[in-house]
Amino acid sequence: MKNVKKRSPDIAQVRYTPPEPYRLDLEVFSIAERAKQVDMDSFRGTHRIDFHLLICVIRGKFTHTVDFTPIPCEPGSILTLRPAQTQRFDTESKWDAWFVMFRPELLLPLQATMPTGDLKSLGNLEALPVHFSLSDADRHAVAESIMQMHRDARINAPSPDLNVLLRHQLYALLMRLNLIRHQQEIRNAVPPMSLQRFKRFQQLVEKNFAARHQVGHYASLLGISEKSLTRATLDAVGMTAKQFVASRINLEAKRLLAHTALPVSVIADQVGFDEATNFVKFFKREAGCSPGEFRRRQAQ
Repeated sequence: MKNVKKRSPDIAQVRYTPPEPYRLDLEVFSIAERAKQVDMDSFRGTHRIDFHLLICVIRGKFTHTVDFTPIPCEPGSILTLRPAQTQRFDTESKWDAWFVMFRPELLLPLQATMPTGDLKSLGNLEALPVHFSLSDADRHAVAESIMQMHRDARINAPSPDLNVLLRHQLYALLMRLNLIRHQQEIRNAVPPMSLQRFKRFQQLVEKNFAARHQVGHYASLLGISEKSLTRATLDAVGMTAKQFVASRINLEAKRLLAHTALPVSVIADQVGFDEATNFVKFFKREAGCSPGEFRRRQAQ
């Protein structure tokens, strides 16, 4: 991970730029391997990525910070990071993990050929949570898939051919992870109807949170009552529908405060508040501090 471009005095943007002469759209490596090749100081600090990143922890315990939230990790932990998310590595603890980095457009050709319905979502990284844990058997299967990709990426063959092979292997890996999560959800006894409603709600919020803050809007689009939507959200993630919308607005505000030098009034407008004072009240309630204080903390 290099080619760091500053977007603001505090947050660096990391682009997908594998080391020469590697020219594939997907790169697989372990932290132990990368530590022998580059200065690990490049992993320090908070970075904003422009690629997808899968992290499969294989050794040690550490805390990885994603979008300002610390996540305890251990062997079997899976982290799925998307473009625009921020992360901060734990450079003090001793740990190792497989990294699978790839460009956002890598899966598009395959997704376009998939049938409609649930099968299409199985290879969708967006359907996976930022963090979840694998059983020993699943961890072994996932690690084997990643190690095969690691070996195949180093085959002496034309880049276009290798990209096709790796694209299919990546899609199979994502399908495996989605199937694992589906089985976990069944074991956790989340009612299927609640889970289905929540996933549709989650997709709508991601597209419309800046313009639509009211739960009633989403309930109407889903054709259900606000009470039913809140029940589904509680079943799926343990918070009300109103809290879920607020958390997404709050996350976007934090990103803008940390990544940019935009005035608070402009950020308020971008996340859907007519008055900056209302945004400040909202942010204080959700984040526990003012927007200015949050921005100053990120600079430390």
